[in-house]
Amino acid sequence: MPADSSVLTLVRGRADRLRNLMRGLARQTVRPRELVIAWMQAATAPDLPDPGCPVRHLHVPGEPMPLAAARNRAAEAASGDLLVFLDVDCIPGTGLVAAYARAASQTDGLFLGEVLYLPPGLAPLDDADLDRLGRTHPARPPVPETGLRPEPDSGQLWGLSFALAARAWGAVGGMDEAYAGYGGEETDLAARLKAGGLPTFWVAGARAYHQHHPVHVPPLQHFAPILANAARFRARHGRWCMTYWLGQFRDAGLIAWDEGAEAIRLLRHPTEPEIAAALRPDALFS
Repeated sequence: MPADSSVLTLVRGRADRLRNLMRGLARQTVRPRELVIAWMQAATAPDLPDPGCPVRHLHVPGEPMPLAAARNRAAEAASGDLLVFLDVDCIPGTGLVAAYARAASQTDGLFLGEVLYLPPGLAPLDDADLDRLGRTHPARPPVPETGLRPEPDSGQLWGLSFALAARAWGAVGGMDEAYAGYGGEETDLAARLKAGGLPTFWVAGARAYHQHHPVHVPPLQHFAPILANAARFRARHGRWCMTYWLGQFRDAGLIAWDEGAEAIRLLRHPTEPEIAAALRPDALFS
């Protein structure tokens, strides 16, 4: 029997993106038990559409953005057996909830779904148009055409779209709220789940569509949190995460680091002009 699913999302600003996410939930072939929205801001957005299921609203303030805490509060409030985490920028394909629920009914695991990236300025369309216009991330492996495919690297977890049983989330205590600001908390969760024996799978049919927004390449606006969170991950797991971004920071002359290093040596912080120059309005991927 398919698992009873709660969809969870985090919001700060981007109310237009949230509305598209909710419209996508209303088109699901299998509707979730509920949508849980963790607002990382003082007020909810007005004029939200009907997602075809009950909606729970939580407020989780904090600076920098309390990403780990907001996910934890949303998971604590959820009543479903399966937690489906969906980024506010993502429009769920019509089969996303059904695919994750079917996977959870077959085995225990950390389930990952495909995300296609949409070009700038795109209005909501049906799945066929979204499939035609969406682009796969070059760093992501292909998903299976049917069923599940084991993924040996739990670090493939990306917070845009993933699912796991509520009991598996609770068994590891959710996300570590000591990861402050952007980066690392998802990879840490995946590593702890793997250490606890939970396998990772790619799931056929759990497709979502990422609505475009400008990105920084590299993400210099998150420079300090990325360094701090990478160091925290290294201290716990004995290896580095976010190595791609750390390599970009090194190549920009901001840090001295390599994957064999015990620590990151800060050379200088990025300047405001450097941060501004890293913004790529039309880039699909960071």
